[in-house]
Amino acid sequence: MGAVLPLLALRAFTETTRLGSLKAAAERMGVTPGAISQQIRLLEDRVGVILLTRSRYGVQLTEAGASLYPGLSRGFGQIESALLDLEALTRAKTLTISTQPSFASGWLVPRLVDFNTLHPEIDVRVQSTAELVDLHRDPVDIALRHGLGDYPGLESIPLLAPVLLPVASPGLLAGGPALDEPQDCLRYPLLQDADRADWALWLQAHGVEPDHRSRRGASFDEDLLLLRAAASGQGIALVQAQHAEEDLRNGRLVVAVDRPWPSRFAYYVVTRQENLSRPHVRAFIDWIQAQLEYDSDPQPHAQPSSLWVSS
Repeated sequence: MGAVLPLLALRAFTETTRLGSLKAAAERMGVTPGAISQQIRLLEDRVGVILLTRSRYGVQLTEAGASLYPGLSRGFGQIESALLDLEALTRAKTLTISTQPSFASGWLVPRLVDFNTLHPEIDVRVQSTAELVDLHRDPVDIALRHGLGDYPGLESIPLLAPVLLPVASPGLLAGGPALDEPQDCLRYPLLQDADRADWALWLQAHGVEPDHRSRRGASFDEDLLLLRAAASGQGIALVQAQHAEEDLRNGRLVVAVDRPWPSRFAYYVVTRQENLSRPHVRAFIDWIQAQLEYDSDPQPHAQPSSLWVSS
């Protein structure tokens, strides 16, 4: 092949194989699908064999491509790991945290002043996004993820298992029917999660057979949006209780019926195994665990214990 390796072409081939399509590889590398296709053709011309075949179902490796891919994947993985290690050294006092917008605004950000007071030497950067980051590739130290805890190749530490709680604006409830039992919520507009599943499950958990009303109403894919819709009087929202803390404290929302219900997912601190030995990562994990212990402490200063179940 010659001494000079066609690194861009090799990367295009590796990303296309890993992601399964030219379009996904193009998005990953910040170029057009046409540019990815051209680089793969250049590589195939260079090595003298066809590496990939294309169809409407995506791309498939040829025998030659299947032979080449594992080594390239390991090589680029080692390069990225080395660069992440170097970046970690250069940002030794910066802590980058990725989490969902609703958890960031409803729970994490209001408490960060305490962490900043305890650790003024650490600069915290919060990435608030619904997209899952790749901790093996992206410059993120910690992800606070909501799921079942199965994150292959990563360390996951359980934090809390949230409960779902129905909330509404005081104005909406003041002029409406009385709310004494869970089934009374069906007399109001219901604000739905993206799958329109939570209300039916919550009602069933409290012995109410859901009907067509349990799946009617505007739907939203983030608790933050559900909270805003509820605060504006559009209906009753069933949200993770800790996301509603600030709105409940300041009176924008009230609990419609005090019947919390544990959800099947939990929150986890997720990070690369080698990050656990870094002092600022360890400091944040210790701090967030202490915060959760403080919040669940049944003392006058604590929030109601019904807001979540500690993991």
